[in-house]
Amino acid sequence: MRRRSLLLAVPAGLLTLAGCGDDEADKSKAKSSKSPSESKAPNAKIVAGPLPEVTKGTKFGDKPTVAKGPGKPSKDLAVKTLIAGDGGKVVKGDYLQADYLGQIWDTAKVFDNSYDRGKPAAFPIGTGKVIPGWDQGLVGKKIGSRVQLAIPPALGYGKQGNPQGGIKGTDTLVFVVDIVGTFNGKSSAKGKEVAQSNIDLPKVGTNTDGKAPKIDVPKKDAPKKLVSSYVIEGDGPELKESDGVLVQYKGVLWDGGKEFDSTYKRGELAQFMLSQVVKGWSQGLKGKKAGSRVLIVVPPDLGYGDKKQQGIPANSTLVFTVDILAAL
Repeated sequence: MRRRSLLLAVPAGLLTLAGCGDDEADKSKAKSSKSPSESKAPNAKIVAGPLPEVTKGTKFGDKPTVAKGPGKPSKDLAVKTLIAGDGGKVVKGDYLQADYLGQIWDTAKVFDNSYDRGKPAAFPIGTGKVIPGWDQGLVGKKIGSRVQLAIPPALGYGKQGNPQGGIKGTDTLVFVVDIVGTFNGKSSAKGKEVAQSNIDLPKVGTNTDGKAPKIDVPKKDAPKKLVSSYVIEGDGPELKESDGVLVQYKGVLWDGGKEFDSTYKRGELAQFMLSQVVKGWSQGLKGKKAGSRVLIVVPPDLGYGDKKQQGIPANSTLVFTVDILAAL
């Protein structure tokens, strides 16, 4: 429902640099700023160094401590795999899920890290949504890898730098990135199937082949209250009200079962904060586990009410199947 008010765009995190500073300032900044890589970025020559030493937190998943840059940085993109993973390769267009720490070469000043936030970030990679050094340095790396990058200004924030993050236009940026996973338009829930025994509720398909699950809506009166139940129960963290999520979803009308929106049909995932969606979604997904498929039935008062939307008549009860791929 990207073209309407259900799903609102979410910034890619630090790398557009919406991750620095306080939350309210970040939100305001994210609404007005463009990704630094929206302008044409030069194709990088990738070199092996120089790169500063990781002095503490050297294991995958541990918050690293990184020394100052050793002397003058390369004008090229320095990339080194510190820990080689054995998972699948990161592909251009994937949503990359990663923990990271970023600091300035000359001072070792940390300007942002996801480790302190307690969960990995997720964002499209290789498509101009994050700084070019990430787009060009991480595609092709394997899941489970720890990768270190030294990114010159031309492949970071350019001559303008990023004042919000304390980054000057002459600063080379150093990142340590733990590649946790990847998601794409074929990703599905993973977990244990849960019995769907209530004959008064829609039945949702349990296929996990990346294709849209079927939704069979019963020819009965729609429920007056919100319904939220597992179809497949994953084993990830439970969503909190303050969380963001990465999802696949399909929505149909209770009356007639007509589909009105689908990430499957668009071939792309949706990313949003629970605070940014209609109440039926925010309440229906809160407390559900990442990795799950959830049936949500949204009554009009928790959806669009008496306001007509594209493909949605006024006072419609909405039925969704939602695969929670990751909590953000």
